[in-house]
Amino acid sequence: MRLEVLPVLGIGDVTEGDDLSALIATAAPWLRDGDVLVVTSKIVSKAEGRLVEVPIDGPEREAARAEVLAGETARPVARRGSTRIVQTHHGFVMASAGIDASNVDRSRLVLLPKDPDASARALRAAIRERHGADVAVIISDTMGRPWRNGLTDVALGVAGMPAVRDHRGEVDPYGNKLNITQMAVVDELAGAGELVKGKCDQVPVAVVRGYLGAAGPDDGLGAAALVRNAEHDLFALGTAEARADGLRAAATLAESTAGGPVPPVVPAVLDGTDAGLDSAVVDRALRMVAGVVAPGTVWTLVTDDRRVRDRLGESAPPQGYGTAALLDCAPPGPADGDPGVLIRFGADLHRLRAALAAEGLGSAVLPAPSGVLGATLLLSYPPGPAAGL
Repeated sequence: MRLEVLPVLGIGDVTEGDDLSALIATAAPWLRDGDVLVVTSKIVSKAEGRLVEVPIDGPEREAARAEVLAGETARPVARRGSTRIVQTHHGFVMASAGIDASNVDRSRLVLLPKDPDASARALRAAIRERHGADVAVIISDTMGRPWRNGLTDVALGVAGMPAVRDHRGEVDPYGNKLNITQMAVVDELAGAGELVKGKCDQVPVAVVRGYLGAAGPDDGLGAAALVRNAEHDLFALGTAEARADGLRAAATLAESTAGGPVPPVVPAVLDGTDAGLDSAVVDRALRMVAGVVAPGTVWTLVTDDRRVRDRLGESAPPQGYGTAALLDCAPPGPADGDPGVLIRFGADLHRLRAALAAEGLGSAVLPAPSGVLGATLLLSYPPGPAAGL
């Protein structure tokens, strides 16, 4: 494969209502079928009128920009100083929702195209119908990357080719079956186009020639195929935001068995013997809080099935469904009329429940055995549905 990356020169400034297909075709009459047209999203936004008026400077400008950002934000992701990382209504996670103040009059801000895939489809159709070239179109913009310095161009909209080249099911030269390899080729092509476009050269369009033999017969799924589903996103929040979310979860920790029967710790194995609770999980939670609870606080884990069932009585889970485990908790000494001891113990008990939840163990607070100062935690694994974890 031989690739050429060619700048499209002479397009000039783009204003609202301009016909991008005419501007591009006039500047690049050499377009061929199968070329990949990489178009900077900013000129698409300008042509579509995706601009907003803002004050030129001062606090009024910052306030107006913040208001615009709020309107373009579907979900905040992270905040550091004046930097805002957000998820746009398109699903993209970007700094400042892609709002741009460069290469535009200072009284305006440029927003991302409303629907970049639709913009790519419309531009492809216009070039094919009016100018006779069947090309693929990528609408590109600049993004940062987690864990890496520097920016690169990526695809926001695509028409005429798949966004992803799927290698799953293929076998490599060593006989290994590929299970997860999916290459975001449109991002790679967008990055290649940026090499000849630059940021200050006013070259908003590039052509990558040689990658496609021919554009696809239809427009394809577009760049929407690149947006990761929330359930598969392992890094949905910034570190500070994830920590804050965890603290909120700890502050509102629910009883894992509330509103339902006591769940088993784990299912019993097929021969009917008790699979038991991995005490190492509890040990990790205890070590986590060891340095912050009152010195001398006593924790006693009870996993013996017979002892647990005797103490739970009718609340014990049915035979054959595993066991519940108990964790007896006692303050360092008698309260002796000092309510502060019990208040501190209650706070320490909640700290432990939060640590157990972090290990995937749900818990519910039960009274301690008769005549014993303290409380008992009923442990469940996995957490009961009311735990919210």
